[in-house]
Amino acid sequence: MARVLFINGGSEGHINPTIGVVEELVSRGEEVVYFCIEAFRERVEKTGASVRTFDEQKFIKAFISGGRNYLLERINGLLLTADIVIPSVLEQIKGEHYDYIIHDSMFGCGRMLAQILELPAINSCTSFAQTKESFDHMLEPFFKNVSPEIVQPINDKFQSLTEMIQEKYEVGISSPYEVFCNPAPLTIVYTTKEFQPGGDAFDQTYKFVGPSISSRFTQVENFDFTAVQGKNPIYISLGTVFNQAAPFYKLCLEALGNTEHTVVMSIGSKTPVSDLGEIPENFIVRNYVPQTEVLQHAKLFMTHGGMNSTHEGLYYGVPLIVIPQSADQPIIANQVAKVGAGIQLQMQSLTVNQLREAVDVVLSPTILEAVAHIRESFRKQGGYRQAVDEIFKYTHQLHQ
Repeated sequence: MARVLFINGGSEGHINPTIGVVEELVSRGEEVVYFCIEAFRERVEKTGASVRTFDEQKFIKAFISGGRNYLLERINGLLLTADIVIPSVLEQIKGEHYDYIIHDSMFGCGRMLAQILELPAINSCTSFAQTKESFDHMLEPFFKNVSPEIVQPINDKFQSLTEMIQEKYEVGISSPYEVFCNPAPLTIVYTTKEFQPGGDAFDQTYKFVGPSISSRFTQVENFDFTAVQGKNPIYISLGTVFNQAAPFYKLCLEALGNTEHTVVMSIGSKTPVSDLGEIPENFIVRNYVPQTEVLQHAKLFMTHGGMNSTHEGLYYGVPLIVIPQSADQPIIANQVAKVGAGIQLQMQSLTVNQLREAVDVVLSPTILEAVAHIRESFRKQGGYRQAVDEIFKYTHQLHQ
């Protein structure tokens, strides 16, 4: 039995794919100590892991203080979280022994902690993977096209932060890529090579295990499944973060109200159902919907295009209308359209007619065929079980 240190951040998208992995590690005899924010304690504890936390408010404040307009500002934000995460983790594990570390691909200063603790490292990548070349290509326009008055202070800040952290924690940071992507000798990517943009560019240290879909240990709260069984509903959700979108929800009510479609719409905890006015009879509107369960009945999924939601929809063979909100969602939306599994719409210019037409397009035989193909490719992979197989293969090699 090995002792595993698992370092993660504080968002659904980064936590959820790891739930099955941790449960599987524990079931195969590993002892897992998992760092995250308090909000996810109960969910992670149910896997059998021991949970430790760091200060969420300080963590978010540090990350946001780097700036939000440019990628390098976000990287500076990640560097600023080092003084929140690293001392907290080191203090809480003082005197303890670990055999290896699994860290998130973005949050939690995983690569730095692996260096400090001198532990074999595994990168848990919950978004599309990046090679150094593809990342540098993404960062290039900032240095080329943005005015030097903006670039210079942001780049100076990056240089000063890396120097300070390298000196303080005795770690090496040679590029923004290392901060943003936390490369490791083994990277577990929760998608398939087929769905990953430029999938063939990755070497054998990247293991594409497919979507990690498991029980989330969340309550299926008061949802009446008899209302959707046999109805093949359209399911609408903008995820758990950027979901305060009352005008969009009203647009959906207008576009699809009193049609032949049954529609289930999840509006998040911050929008009262009463704010949306009269709800048409063919709509079920809730603040929370058990997503994976509803998707198993759905014929179409209107989503913000987060990695988890996209994977879940396609895993259950549901075509997508993707309306990206932020972060990597435009890239994911583009990939969905590219593989023919759905279409992308823009929130800012969306009209009632566009939405109605999109529903007809996405329910066409061509798209349904592409979705069936992707579903098959996802299910062929082993998900969280394959992830643990790869982890064990890697850790066993270390002892040979």
